[in-house]
Amino acid sequence: MKKSKFSVLALLMAIMLILAACNGGSKETSNEKEGGSGDSSGSKVLNVNNSSEPGSLHPANAQGTHESWILEHTFEGLTKKTEEGKIVPGSAESWEISEDGLTWTFKLKDGLKWSNGDPLTANDFEYAWKYALKPETAADYAYQLYYLKGGEAYNSKKGKEEDVGVKATDEHTLVVTLEQPTPYFLDLTSFYTFYPINKKVQEENPKWALDAKTHVSNGPFKLTEWKHKESLKIEKNENYYDKDKIKLDAVNFALIEDENTAWQMYQSGELDLAYPLPVDIQGQMVNSDDKEFKMGKELAVYYYNFNTEVKPFNNAKVRKALSMAIERQKITENVAQGGQKPAFGVVPPGIPDASGDFQENTGNLFKEDVTEAKKLLKEGLAEEGMKELPEFSILYNTLDSHKKIAEAVQGMWRDNLGVEVTLENAEFQVKLDREKAGDFEISRAGWVGDYVDPMTFMLWETDGAYNDAGWSNKEYDNLLKEAKSTMDPKERMDALHKAEKVMIDEMPILPVYFYTKPYMVKSNVTGVFAPINAYPNFIYADKK
Repeated sequence: MKKSKFSVLALLMAIMLILAACNGGSKETSNEKEGGSGDSSGSKVLNVNNSSEPGSLHPANAQGTHESWILEHTFEGLTKKTEEGKIVPGSAESWEISEDGLTWTFKLKDGLKWSNGDPLTANDFEYAWKYALKPETAADYAYQLYYLKGGEAYNSKKGKEEDVGVKATDEHTLVVTLEQPTPYFLDLTSFYTFYPINKKVQEENPKWALDAKTHVSNGPFKLTEWKHKESLKIEKNENYYDKDKIKLDAVNFALIEDENTAWQMYQSGELDLAYPLPVDIQGQMVNSDDKEFKMGKELAVYYYNFNTEVKPFNNAKVRKALSMAIERQKITENVAQGGQKPAFGVVPPGIPDASGDFQENTGNLFKEDVTEAKKLLKEGLAEEGMKELPEFSILYNTLDSHKKIAEAVQGMWRDNLGVEVTLENAEFQVKLDREKAGDFEISRAGWVGDYVDPMTFMLWETDGAYNDAGWSNKEYDNLLKEAKSTMDPKERMDALHKAEKVMIDEMPILPVYFYTKPYMVKSNVTGVFAPINAYPNFIYADKK
């Protein structure tokens, strides 16, 4: 859609805030003392905001953080991560790796159950992984299972399901065979595409993941309410093996696209945790001593896709000109205001190299240069038989922070290149769908690493599931194959450094900055932590 809309929910919330102010909104009610947000039962309920309506809460069909945040609290993989990022047993009790690194044998914990009481076995993992690879499923993240022997062949209809390298040899044992040794495979087993699904539920009702009444999961919480485009509720799963360590009784997710509305709700006590924050609030909090403000590390990059299949964005000189003509430091300091680092590549800080930090070793792969940008733009347009850029727009999802960044880029292109661009906002799921359909010229995007390795940021392989730019380069593809074919750390990292440079030299995307993770959490809430590649985690949180 071309125009922003206020949701009915946002309007009602605004009215509630006004009424609260008129009645002395700073007073704490008895309900707030006991449970928060109108809960008088004394139960512990955490209230948070999720910025978009999930498209699906099915591990195989989820696409983004608006879905994974909920999945990470309602499901559990073979492994999970601690606050420090250490990989520890999840549904698996232990695992063994063969000397050649190709065979992984996982032993599941005893007595595992689904939220509906069904026993959870190794067969549920085998079924789930093969379901995600099944061509008819059309899972965007199927490629994460290509590490399995025969996984890519099956997904591309060139192989058989029975040849895929995952097999439950009994109810407690899952044997996994890989195409080649993969150093970060254990990390991947904590990722949501590797979660199990209940075979019986899936086969009886293929739409089970779209309704709270039919949703079945295996994690610390279970989905109990889903008012579409309004709110979700997850409650403690009494069938979870570690239930005695779960202190919260429930978590309410308000589905709010406007971070300013979410911030007002946090201030009024309606939310216990707010993320993301409005950019001006981030700017105020970064240098404050407010104990409720938390600055988590983030393994993510903010960027713009160029649709390389649309003229003149098929021309690398045009793309590079637009990238070189923006001023990233001004965007991070004056617009984003969250302590972000300007990005001159796509792999963020925080990933180990063969020696040191990968991003620090890379350095800046290009520079900002308005004079050179003007020259490249003129040359690129001439090569496409054009004298000036045709009308085009930046597509972004409906958050005020994205709008402000797009406005800043719009102004920089106007001032530095004399280029006019329009802005277009859409709901997050609509934006994702349009990117998949190629229905855009330039679109705002962000990528959070699925695991802690540079490979998770190498999205632009020919026909890659998240290569929304539609870019293709044989040298880049071959370098990724080289990196996947060796266990030697230096050889792997050298190939990945070269691949990142090849991609940036052609600029199918425009890197803007590396994220940080600023959020607010009330002082009476403990146990919340922010994993480096995920939204704030409150599985073991408590509320006084």
